Amino acid sequence: MSRIAATFVKLQASGRKALIPYVTAGFPFSDITPELMHSMVAGGADIIELGVPFSDPSADGPVIQKAGDKALAAGVGMVQVLAMVRAFRQRNSATPVVLMGYANPVERYNQIHARQGRGSAFVRDAAAAGVDGVLIVDYPPEECEGFAAELKAQHLDLIFLLAPTSTEDRMRQVAAVASGYVYYVSLKGVTGAGTLDTAAVEAMLPRIRQHVSIPVGVGFGIRDAFSARAISKVADAVVIGSRIIQLIELQGRDQVAAVAQCFLQEIRTALDS
Repeated sequence: MSRIAATFVKLQASGRKALIPYVTAGFPFSDITPELMHSMVAGGADIIELGVPFSDPSADGPVIQKAGDKALAAGVGMVQVLAMVRAFRQRNSATPVVLMGYANPVERYNQIHARQGRGSAFVRDAAAAGVDGVLIVDYPPEECEGFAAELKAQHLDLIFLLAPTSTEDRMRQVAAVASGYVYYVSLKGVTGAGTLDTAAVEAMLPRIRQHVSIPVGVGFGIRDAFSARAISKVADAVVIGSRIIQLIELQGRDQVAAVAQCFLQEIRTALDS
């Protein structure tokens, strides 16, 4: 059983929902990410999604795009992201870490670090660093069977997005290869866009669960304790990203971790109440 699956089993046994915060690796300071990850765990995070900076992110809104641009300007790429996970693992061996990003950094990493007959360099090195799952936005499920098998061999999960526009066929395709959890994008558009429609989410999740047997997390549009608690009534996990980025963006170096922890404590209290 993967660390992600074990986390959901434990949460479900206690009647609790997973809190999954997202932050961009290397933002707002290039060396702060491991410390920030520890503060999020202290605030109640069950799983951490760590964004891999990329120059052309198709699913990210302006808030996360800006964070990625700043991290890239500071020299943060896949090599540095894996080093951040290794640093986090020096003190935390329990909290699952999911890398969220795009195909280009993964493919480029494989090109540079390939070893003859050793399979995907990214999968090998991500597993060695302590990564538990990956969500590659532009990897379609129908082309991921080999990648999913490599990840599974290393006890890593492959997570996919579903959206309000996802068809029944797409849900079945995702269900065939996804593991860990499925991430339902609650809005049409990019991260941080629009207003969350809780009723629409409530209507969509039973359709997804007709095909998907693993937990379903909901993100895009969750910004506060009220919206997080509303979504937690129907979802297995609540994912929050853009709002955290906004809160830490203008903080001084010594306040970033504390601000993130305080915010997540509010969310955690709402989820558990």
